[in-house]
Amino acid sequence: MIHLPRRCPSVLIASSILTCILGNVVSNQAIARDLFVNNASGSDSHSGLSATSVGGKQGPVRTIGKALQVAKQGDSIHIANTGVPYQESVSVQNGRNSGLVGKSFRILGNGATLDGRKKISYDQWTAVGNQIYQFKPPRTSFFILYIDARPATQVDVPAGASKIPPLQEMQWCLFKRKVYFKPADDKLPDAFDVSYTHAQVGITLVNCQHVVVENLVVQGFQLDGVNVHDNVFGARLLEITSRGNGRSGVSVGGASRVQIEACLLGNNGAAQLRTEGHSVTTLKNNDLIDTNPLAPAVVSDGGKIIR
Repeated sequence: MIHLPRRCPSVLIASSILTCILGNVVSNQAIARDLFVNNASGSDSHSGLSATSVGGKQGPVRTIGKALQVAKQGDSIHIANTGVPYQESVSVQNGRNSGLVGKSFRILGNGATLDGRKKISYDQWTAVGNQIYQFKPPRTSFFILYIDARPATQVDVPAGASKIPPLQEMQWCLFKRKVYFKPADDKLPDAFDVSYTHAQVGITLVNCQHVVVENLVVQGFQLDGVNVHDNVFGARLLEITSRGNGRSGVSVGGASRVQIEACLLGNNGAAQLRTEGHSVTTLKNNDLIDTNPLAPAVVSDGGKIIR
């Protein structure tokens, strides 16, 4: 009779633990789902598990925020590009909005726009003479005025000025926490689509890992288009256009680690990319537009940038 050597109990325990871990990984990958968002045909009472409404609770949700609420680890969220901007701020956070090694949590924008602007109604304007109108916004820090979905031309006010500078048609300035705007052709402000940066941040990532956000336009937010706040690891921003935001296109802080690839950051108020803390940001094939000396391509208050 041949006697086989007995396996060490510690080896058996380690083998069991490894088998359990691998089983959990395979199980989690197997149950990762596709969730669908459509701000034209969706409803937040739907399950989000179908791209089209098929009766009952089956169909896309209406908001990205709802999709993130029902998402689980390793899921993919597909955002329909309906031609109508998604007017919401979204937060990607914690384990349920995270991925696994080899199976990222994905937000696929399909070129859709996430917009933080708020329209200024006619009754919010006050005529102050010389075809100039005044508006008092709720916040003036990192403020940008939009005309017809584009940042309008701002005229700087010298320090210590006692009155607003001369304004040409379709120009604006910020003076003593009020906005002054001169419409064209002696028209009233409501003859134009006038709006301003209102919601604070477009996409916030915090306490999550292995997240990919791709192919989205993010614009019109008071602070940042995308804020990778803290404790974000293995994240990737791919083909993001972040423009016309009050402070920056992308901000990376805390101890976060993120790769920014094939992104366009431009026309943001104070910086195209800003970093701080102990963050590490890797840049690959991006276009950081720095035509405005007051909003350079990169503003670093800490962190490391790898090019």
